[in-house]
Amino acid sequence: MTTSPHWDPHQYLRHTQHRTRPFRDLLAQIPEPPATPDRPPRIADLGCGPGNVTVLLFDRWPGAHVTGLDNSAEMLAEAHPLAGPTAGGGRLDFRCADVLRWAPEEPYDLIVSNAALQWVPGHADAFTTWLAALRPGGTLAFQVPGNFTSPSHTLLRDLCASPRWHARLADRLRDPASVLEPIAYLDRLTALGCEVDAWETTYLQILTGPDPVLDWVKGTALRPVLTALADDPAAREEFLAEYAALLREAYPSGSYGTAFPFRRIFVVARKGER
Repeated sequence: MTTSPHWDPHQYLRHTQHRTRPFRDLLAQIPEPPATPDRPPRIADLGCGPGNVTVLLFDRWPGAHVTGLDNSAEMLAEAHPLAGPTAGGGRLDFRCADVLRWAPEEPYDLIVSNAALQWVPGHADAFTTWLAALRPGGTLAFQVPGNFTSPSHTLLRDLCASPRWHARLADRLRDPASVLEPIAYLDRLTALGCEVDAWETTYLQILTGPDPVLDWVKGTALRPVLTALADDPAAREEFLAEYAALLREAYPSGSYGTAFPFRRIFVVARKGER
């Protein structure tokens, strides 16, 4: 029984630089939207979180109208102060929405998503709906983690499945199959008539501080476990101590900090002009 995790925007934002870099790399490869001088770009950000990367869209398109969509009340509360008119003449707003069931009510020039679709099983089945909402020449662009086979995740799954934690946690984690390989995204989107650029990058992130990998996953992958153990602080601390010890062994620290390789998958799909 997987349930929606409770999010902590402040924990998530503790590693802002590393979390923002992949979106900047994605943004650099997105073609210009099919907007006209009298109609600024219309953009949707699926799974916008606290809005920290949503605002980066205005670096490329200062006059755009951008809507961030998320189903986390905690994340939207953090994002809300960013809403309103922007310095470049654009507009930013946020809405609560289930990304998988989102039915666009107007045409968009760009639908973008940053490190969110891994939380949406079956998101590839929504491509048809999202592409139908794009104007001809519009773009669907997203990046998702591709690190489900890395020690941070395999150790977490093994620990949750261990005799001590199985009854409470074995069914709480995301299915690794929620994220497709780049070739699978390429196949799906080209079959839908898109011109697709798909690639992967492994970032060798250097983390610092005590138990830095644990601190990282507390903002993302560990959220379902923290949610499940929220009513039992003693069990929560016991689990974190076990997991931290495993992470320290898997990711030893060096004089420069702790190296944390992180693979990400990128897709930019441009809809045909017709």
